[in-house]
Amino acid sequence: MTPSTDAARHRRGLAITGLGGLALSFDIPLIRSADGEVWSILAVRSLSTFLAALATWVVINRLLGRRVALIPGRAGLIAGIFYGINSFTFLLAVFNTSTANVVFILAFTSMFAAILSWIFLRERPSNATFLTMAVMLVGVGVIVSDGLESGHIFGDAMAASSAFLLASAITISRASGRDMSLVPLTTAIFPAIAAFMLLPSGGLTIAEPAYILFNGLVMIPLAFFCLATGPRYLSAPEVGMFYLLETILAPIWVWIVFAETPTSRTLLGGTILILALLGHSFWQMRVKAARARIACVEVAG
Repeated sequence: MTPSTDAARHRRGLAITGLGGLALSFDIPLIRSADGEVWSILAVRSLSTFLAALATWVVINRLLGRRVALIPGRAGLIAGIFYGINSFTFLLAVFNTSTANVVFILAFTSMFAAILSWIFLRERPSNATFLTMAVMLVGVGVIVSDGLESGHIFGDAMAASSAFLLASAITISRASGRDMSLVPLTTAIFPAIAAFMLLPSGGLTIAEPAYILFNGLVMIPLAFFCLATGPRYLSAPEVGMFYLLETILAPIWVWIVFAETPTSRTLLGGTILILALLGHSFWQMRVKAARARIACVEVAG
């Protein structure tokens, strides 16, 4: 693969995962707008996402003529299980701590992905990544300490679990090299079934179902289709970085719509996380650009 081709693939990966991160930033505001009970929200959100996966699969395979598996082999199933469990932990986090806490802690996805890639894929993180992880630990510590005092520790723990589960799914996708674009959407059927079994005796309780249906049928499929495709073009830590878009934008949307102002510690910890991730991202882009220039000179020579 020539340096120009590699650069083009990298740009394509950045565009795809960037769109996914932007779509994901609307997830929590739409969940909050639906105003429902946790298991009702999870059931409708997951089932509608599964139906969107089936519709997308039919379009890709029958109309476009491409052969894409809903779950490509054992790796796809394992990644799907991680995505499915993440649906539980994410919703529990949303309902048990503040939006800002959820998205700031989820920003740790990229660092978990770097550690898992090092352990299982032998992709050793750079010294800059190690430094970023250390700074991010400080930021997460500030946020979690606020949760300990306000009684939100369970929600914060669920958010941290979601970050680890997402990083695990991304790493598996990266290792397999298979097309995992439909995996997180298809395996949404598992949390959907479980959520329907856990519904309260009164059945579904959602005040504004249109919001959660739009979320499950459009925004979540778009987000996870793009983010699950990203590892074909980018490293696992780079894909994880695009969850930073949700970290930055989701609290802004919630602040605008619901006037939910983050606490001072959450803002401080979130600022530390964002600055650390932005610094790491810019450093990585400089390194890649320098390597591309060197490769081009070598090819020309």
